[in-house]
Amino acid sequence: MNLSLYLIFEFCPMEEKKFRNYEAVDVSAAVKEHYRKMRKNQTVDYVNRMHNKYLNFDKPMPLFEAMAHLNDLIDVSDPDLDLPNVQHLIQSAEAIRAEGRPDWMQLIGLIHDLGKVMFLWGSDEDGTSQDEQWGTVGDVFVVGCALPDSCVYPEFNTTNPDMRDERYNTTTGIYKEGCGLDNLNLAWGHDEYLYRVLNNHAENKLPEEAMVMIRYHSFYPWHSGGSYSELLNEKDQEYLKIIKDFNKYDLYTKSQKIYDLEDVRDYYQPIAEKYLGSGPIYW
Repeated sequence: MNLSLYLIFEFCPMEEKKFRNYEAVDVSAAVKEHYRKMRKNQTVDYVNRMHNKYLNFDKPMPLFEAMAHLNDLIDVSDPDLDLPNVQHLIQSAEAIRAEGRPDWMQLIGLIHDLGKVMFLWGSDEDGTSQDEQWGTVGDVFVVGCALPDSCVYPEFNTTNPDMRDERYNTTTGIYKEGCGLDNLNLAWGHDEYLYRVLNNHAENKLPEEAMVMIRYHSFYPWHSGGSYSELLNEKDQEYLKIIKDFNKYDLYTKSQKIYDLEDVRDYYQPIAEKYLGSGPIYW
């Protein structure tokens, strides 16, 4: 599908509630500590090591088995919701379904955070475990260039060792001006992991828009903070429309409503098989 033909639908959240308020008095101290660790540890070297460690695609697991494991994970970086992550996925998917959006987009709502299954083989040291999540969840940023003030808790930017390295602490850093999002290295996390896993999946028939949603939905300093303009290209303007559309469902559908994965599986499994096949996915 031509990205320029992508249609934007209006979505109105049911509640006029302010989300992502990291300064609210009831935000857990664990959220701030999570971002401190993330900012300190997510360097060029760390990201390269995670690529080498986790992108081996040697762990076969069916899609819905992976989803069931997210019943055991609560995203410590999320200031809005303290339910198991699978609940957020179903909430997003059901909101997209209720709006009559394409079936592939409904599927993305259901699986967009599925890279968090990395905790099953992760480690505390890497920040990829159930207890230490700074290498799995949270708003991502570009490694290899200066950290912008649009990052959550920008006061932690100076703790990143790369910001004392002349190769990495300028506006463009190791990149060429106008190189585009697809040529940037982002902080390691569930978005990049799932993107790489599905890119490797031979039966993947998802459209390009779907892969954009997966890869960049947590890249808030870009799509909400307006940063990295020196590195963007013309195609990224289309990406921005796609992400802003998707994130209405990712953000404003959060609620305390509880779903059972098995109750919605009969509807979503045929869609999943249409775009991803019926065999296991290699993680």
